[in-house]
Amino acid sequence: MTKKMTARELKRFYADSTFKKNYIYDGHDLGAACGSDGTVFKLWSPVADRVELHLYPDGDESGCIRSVSMERGEKGVWMYRTEECLHGTYYDYDVSIGHETRRTGDPYARACGINSRRSMAVELGKTDPEGWESDQAPKRQREDIIYELHVKEFSWDGSAGFPEELRGTYRAFTVEDTTLFGDGVHPTGIRYLKELGVTHIQLMPVYDFGSVDEAGDRDQFNWGYDPVCYNVPEGSYSTDPARGEVRIKELKELVQTLHRNGFRVIMDVVYNHTYSADSSFQRVVPWYYYRQEEDGTLSDGSGCGNDFAAEREMAASFILDSVLYWTEEYHMDGFRFDLMGLLPTELMNRIQEELDKRYGMGEKLIYGEPWAANETPMEPGFHQALKENEKRLNPRVAMFCDNTRDAVKGHVFEAMEPGFVNGGEGLEREIMHAASAWCDRGGAFHAGSPERVLSYVSAHDNLTLWDKLILSMTRNDHSLALHMSRCDRKGFYERPEEVMRAYKLAVSVYFTCQGRLFFLSGEEFARTKEGDDNSFEAPISLNRLDYKRAYEFEELVHFYKDLIALRKCLPGLCDKSEEAGKRIFKKNANRKGVVSFQVDNRYRGEGLCDTLFIAYNSRRRPVKVTLPEGEWEAFLKDGDSGMWRRPQRETYSGLLILPPVSAVIMGRKTEMKQEAAR
Repeated sequence: MTKKMTARELKRFYADSTFKKNYIYDGHDLGAACGSDGTVFKLWSPVADRVELHLYPDGDESGCIRSVSMERGEKGVWMYRTEECLHGTYYDYDVSIGHETRRTGDPYARACGINSRRSMAVELGKTDPEGWESDQAPKRQREDIIYELHVKEFSWDGSAGFPEELRGTYRAFTVEDTTLFGDGVHPTGIRYLKELGVTHIQLMPVYDFGSVDEAGDRDQFNWGYDPVCYNVPEGSYSTDPARGEVRIKELKELVQTLHRNGFRVIMDVVYNHTYSADSSFQRVVPWYYYRQEEDGTLSDGSGCGNDFAAEREMAASFILDSVLYWTEEYHMDGFRFDLMGLLPTELMNRIQEELDKRYGMGEKLIYGEPWAANETPMEPGFHQALKENEKRLNPRVAMFCDNTRDAVKGHVFEAMEPGFVNGGEGLEREIMHAASAWCDRGGAFHAGSPERVLSYVSAHDNLTLWDKLILSMTRNDHSLALHMSRCDRKGFYERPEEVMRAYKLAVSVYFTCQGRLFFLSGEEFARTKEGDDNSFEAPISLNRLDYKRAYEFEELVHFYKDLIALRKCLPGLCDKSEEAGKRIFKKNANRKGVVSFQVDNRYRGEGLCDTLFIAYNSRRRPVKVTLPEGEWEAFLKDGDSGMWRRPQRETYSGLLILPPVSAVIMGRKTEMKQEAAR
């Protein structure tokens, strides 16, 4: 291409049917592949006039050891083949388009050096840890309970007992027997997670991202929503980021350890934008991989400066291949899609269908955020994976339910606006809809089945649940500014009784909603970020998991443990089928601050009871409710979530007093009357 084209001209060029016919490559072998039979480099750059490959002994500043001109093949793919196995050799490209030549890494790279300066050829079999060929995910449990976790936060706390040299790294996960201050009594790390009882660990970004200097100080911190090399593990979590193969092996060891300890592993992926628009994608095929406004400028639906054009054939193919690569090579068990609303429903369905075909129906979990930061000009004929387009999505593609989150604790962006548990009014019907995972029609949102819904009240974004309740319940508008400036921090470390009651009620509500359960790591011990609602680059000292706090709030941790274990025994709430909503009956949301309902809990003779009675009281005084006919055992009452474990349970009938700001879960063993179930 000797003529330099503008962004608008290129946009039209890529959309032309002639381009699509001649240059859309349907192979799945781009990048560098090497083994005993040699090494092959393939790069898709249909607009390039010349591509030169440069080879290096390391990934940093050493000089080039060889340069070769690549051959242009069909469909715009440039190739170089050698009989040498170049495992561990670093490389980059000079891509000449018209009169301009730009140096770039490989967008399809599977390994790279420090800070992605150079890509690396890797023989992937050499990166497998011992026993990797027999690694497999643990058997799916009745319920999916997903725990969101950041690699560095997990092990950074100096009191947690991790070896100093491994703190904040992938390898910290392989240290399986840590305790608080090494006391041998209070578990931290893997032991702590096992005792908690969650089923899935969702790792915040572990692909290579650009917001941390991999050669810099160890205490640098970022959430990592800044993709650079999508198919390469992040180097700052590695014990040796200068050697591209090390980070690969260490991430595999992390997955292997979690699998061995009974956890499935979810990968948080960000295919909606890149760290910079001056990326390897842009340097190799200018303006193809980025969505543009009518005037040719970059769209910004992500709020991060650019949007990946996931509807274009090669961009969609890249994302699908990337997901399959992480699944096959790293044994990932599912994917959480950041700003899924910027991706097309058509692509999300392709991903789910391909995973189902390869691994079994629903074996790999797919879910994401059904929203975008801003509008985006997706090309005609495609549909954004937004909540409003839920019916266009594969039934197994799930989404975070912000309706439940905001109904329980209040508006996510307004710190002082309360929800049901912290003083909000008129939310009873919203809470009732949340109980059936919004599958009962009539609510602001209607889901096709609980399988499509993640019930949650906190995630890495926005205020933690504790901070939200502290601010909305103990502060007024005059003192809010002081709190939010983080000048007055001690309030976040106090334990007001009214906040603790509201906290337990919030947890009780979403743990008794149908749908999958999801929560932020540390939510179980009232995690605080001192009012920081966007701690993406705050110090690690603020973001770390504070294991001392876990034992200061030990009662709350046990509350979660008991509810997690109880949830797994309640098939009426774990049901993900399209008919699951019919299990909930005798709904009552007509009293101020009070919601109650019954659940058909029968399943092949299993479970603690045939019928559940669940009620929430958000009022600051006791209220009376009349139990349905029969004798009822108490599983949860007045903040005691361990009642169901006891051999002799408390029983109730007739009138029941609900304590202030609390929930009850009751069980009845007798068969339900047929008419009562309708």
